[in-house]
Amino acid sequence: MRYALTVSVLMLLSGMLLADSCVTCHQKETPGIVGDWKASKHFSEEVTCSTCHGDAHNSAENASLAKIPTPETCATCHEDQVAQYKKGKHSIAWAAMKAMPTTHWKPSQLIEGMKGCGGCHKIGLKSEEEIAELKKNGSGFGTASCDACHTRHTFSKKEAQQPEACRTCHMGFDHPQWEMYSGSKHGVRYMMKRQGVLPESAAAPSCQTCHMQDGNHEVRTAWGFLAVRTNGLAKYPGESDEWWNNRVTILQALGVLSPEGKPTGRLDVVQQADVARLSAEAFDKEREKMIKTCSQCHSENFARAELRKGDEVIEAGDKLLAEAIRIVADLYKDGILQKPESYAFNFPDLLTFHDAPTPIEQRLFVMHLKHRMRLFQGAFHANPDYTLWYGWNEMVMDLSEIKRLAKEMRAGK
Repeated sequence: MRYALTVSVLMLLSGMLLADSCVTCHQKETPGIVGDWKASKHFSEEVTCSTCHGDAHNSAENASLAKIPTPETCATCHEDQVAQYKKGKHSIAWAAMKAMPTTHWKPSQLIEGMKGCGGCHKIGLKSEEEIAELKKNGSGFGTASCDACHTRHTFSKKEAQQPEACRTCHMGFDHPQWEMYSGSKHGVRYMMKRQGVLPESAAAPSCQTCHMQDGNHEVRTAWGFLAVRTNGLAKYPGESDEWWNNRVTILQALGVLSPEGKPTGRLDVVQQADVARLSAEAFDKEREKMIKTCSQCHSENFARAELRKGDEVIEAGDKLLAEAIRIVADLYKDGILQKPESYAFNFPDLLTFHDAPTPIEQRLFVMHLKHRMRLFQGAFHANPDYTLWYGWNEMVMDLSEIKRLAKEMRAGK
């Protein structure tokens, strides 16, 4: 017992001496890092540099020996939070980016260099091989995942609880949730509450209130990222045949169903990553979690009605998008538009994004990933302006332009 206690004391003293050594140097070289660490809870809990970075790096000559943390590093102390994160959509962000069919066409600086897609998708888990490749190419940072929200080296829980923590990634072209939220009554009330205009007791939800209930790091929604759902390979109970048929068309253009409506390898990937709700039970589970959250401030009847309206907005948008997809698919079928060799079927591949080869296909991509996303996300984020003007209105104009382009192509112009 005495021996074990002595060893523990020696290890603690050794760690403190190493920390002092790190601070002595880094106070001169990177004072901001030291300042952040000293302001952190890690500092007060005597979590030193070597706890996360190891003790192999001890001079300017061997800086490359400093370990770069991964979620496993954080799990040493934060096991529950890391386990929750691994079950949620954020954990598969890196894999989802790499799985897109034209990711490898882009400059590596945007992907592995994290100056584009990779800058947000770095929150996802990476394999040991991927981490080794990143280090080999001089980009061995961005592997911690947790620091996407709890930024280093303060790793503040309070910071990660603010809506601005989500803003860097959840804004812009395909998912402007920050703009929608901050302009909604939810966001406005939150800002006014922080400014003292509203009392501390005022109901004012942040992003985390709705998407990280009780601090759960899983972060999951009923509709998933692209707002597609199935009940196996059948319509969801209670929805119309027309809506299901339109969704089948969208699923075909996403490459998860063949033109004959059969599942493809992409559907297997979606199932494994769990990025969409593929059963009524899975959808209902997430919907009930949201109802419970909404009911903290609203009546349950109101909450259910509002979410149902959001569902109906998706249904209306799907009708427009499906018609546009069929127009382009018919151009392939009739030999008027050449199908790219990389496409598996005579269907436009919506996952090629801006790498789609022609103006009409580009317009379809924008209709899908920019305007349809704004339509339904605006509805669920309580922002009517986004839902109408940046969503529905733009989709109507997209369809009109796709019809015009198709007519001209058929006329040989």
